[in-house]
This record gives sequence, C-alpha cells and structure tokens, in this order.
Amino acid sequence: MERTHARSGHLPVMYRQALEGLRVHGNGAYLDGTFGRGGHARGVLSQLQAGGRLLVMDKDPEAIAVAEREFGADPRVSIHRGSFAELAHWDATAGGLDGVLLDLGVSSPQLDVAERGFSFGKDGPLDMRMDPDSGQSAAQWLNSAVEKDIADVLWTYGEERQSRRIARAILARRATQPLARTAELAEVIAQAMPRGDQKIHPATRSFQAIRIFINRELADLEAGLDAALARLKPGGRLAVISFHSLEDRIVKQFIVRHSKAPPSNRRLPVEIAFTPTLLAVGGAQKADEDELASNPRARSAVLRVAEKLGAAGPGTGNRGPGKAEADVSGHSRVPGPRSPVPSAGGAA
Repeated sequence: MERTHARSGHLPVMYRQALEGLRVHGNGAYLDGTFGRGGHARGVLSQLQAGGRLLVMDKDPEAIAVAEREFGADPRVSIHRGSFAELAHWDATAGGLDGVLLDLGVSSPQLDVAERGFSFGKDGPLDMRMDPDSGQSAAQWLNSAVEKDIADVLWTYGEERQSRRIARAILARRATQPLARTAELAEVIAQAMPRGDQKIHPATRSFQAIRIFINRELADLEAGLDAALARLKPGGRLAVISFHSLEDRIVKQFIVRHSKAPPSNRRLPVEIAFTPTLLAVGGAQKADEDELASNPRARSAVLRVAEKLGAAGPGTGNRGPGKAEADVSGHSRVPGPRSPVPSAGGAA
C-alpha cells in the first residue's frame, strides 16, 4: 500500500495511466490530493499552460515542505496542508476542478523512514500518523484501547484471522511494559501467531490495519470522494489509485452509486427519479508488466476513473464530444446504500 518515490527518474505508481485518465488540458484546474513527493503532480504541471492551475494537498508536513521548495515559486501552483477529505473547504477549489487525483496509501518516503513508525521492518517510534501533529499515535491507542476494539480493528481493516489472539497478546505485553517501538509490536504479533508457512511477515496485516485506523483512511476516502464530486466541473475527471480491497471497494461502489440506478424496491409505492452524475471511464486498471518489473510495489495498485456528467462547463470546450456528455437518466425506488465504515474513535 505504498506510493512510490517520484525522484531520480523513479515514476510514481501507474503514472501514465493516471495522467491519461485525468485527460489534462492546458488551461484546466487540477487537484492532487496526495502529493507525496510530487510525481503525479509534476506530470500534470508539465501539461499545463500559463492559464492552468495545479492545487496540491497532503497531510504530511514533510510532503508539503517538498511542494513548497519545488513548486512554491510557480504562479500556477497552490499548496495546502490537510486531508483531501476537506478539499471542498479549501477556497482555491471554489471555482471548480477539471480533475482530481487521489493516490491512496502510505508513501515510500513515509514507509522507509523508521522514525515515522509505519514499518515493522525498521525499528522506530510506534507512531504511524501521516499527520504527526494530529490525533493519537499508534502507541497511544494500543496502550489504552480495550481488547475488543483492538481485535475489531485488526479484523476489519486487516482481515487478520488471529485478531483476538493478537489483541490478547498486546494487552498482556502492555500490562508489564507499554508498547513504544515498532519492533516491540512486531515481536508481540509474531510470537502470538501460530507457526506455519508464512508467505508474508506475521505483522503485515496488523500494521496495515492499525495504520488505516489511526489515520481514518477509509472515512477520509468516503468524504474525499463526495468532496471531489462536488467540486468537479461537468466533464471533469476523478482518478483514484488504491492498494487495498477495502479502498477499491469504496471507490467502485461510489462510482456505481452515482452512475447507475439502484435496484428497484417493489415495496415502495413511489419511484424516486435517478439522474446519474458520474460515468465510469473503463473498468479497473492494473499496472502493466513493465512497471511491475521495475517497481514490485505496484502489484496491488488499482486505478479507477470516472467523469462527471452534465452540460459542458468552463475548460471543457477543447475536449470534443464524448459519451460523458450524453443525457442519461433512469428511475429507481430507493437510493443505493453507502458502505459502512467503522468509526476511528479518537484517531486523527
């Protein structure tokens, strides 16, 4: 679940497909909600003319520092520290957007720096916050949460079958010494797991689950998708790269919910008119063999693209006609359900 480092010629995950999906035009306005180290942002900026705009966001102060250093002097670029879940509250988006890109998960610089506490392979403080200035750290939560809550997080976000066993082991360990380091947590998990043929490190799913929970990643994703749809101009594109089935399911269901009428309900006496607001652009895309050969971290990446429907607005005139401009409507008796996302409690 990593976003690759975009420096030294190392392109980010699904770089070509993401830019093709956004269909960048020179005078458009585009938002990269997960700047990381700016790989995708550089690609968008390279296609913008003087009248184009690039808005970049990230929770991570280190990512924002990179953006300020490299793009701060460019009049086409605006930079904002914060979660993409709040993109609609940023005044710079009020004029509408021609494209929104979300590259989900933890970036390689975050994963590779032991002090950030994301990796069980590098001993460091047990933190895991993408925004280190907000919310509880992983250590604070693990040393105070009840056993059931820990087990529920490991199962819900990591699909960890040994969630209860691991939760009991965490409580037993913290009763004698609070957890403070990533290596300590990895050791507790490894000792709690039954022996057998392990293709992955025994702590992989647990670390993933705790990180998703601490950073409210799924809740932020749902809010960010709604915000992106609200700010996109008709004809604007949404491109989302996910690395986990839970993320991809949310993205897929969001696109379906806004592009297809839900099944009718015969028990309801009055039909509810349904007008689609999105058009899926192709299906799920995966990294090609060449990218996988040079970047194994792309193996779980899935890209989905959708276009906002409606009359053509500013900035769409040079795109030409397309199926997304069609007037497609239908009727349904009940709107589609949102996928439930467990609360992250006191997490950031």
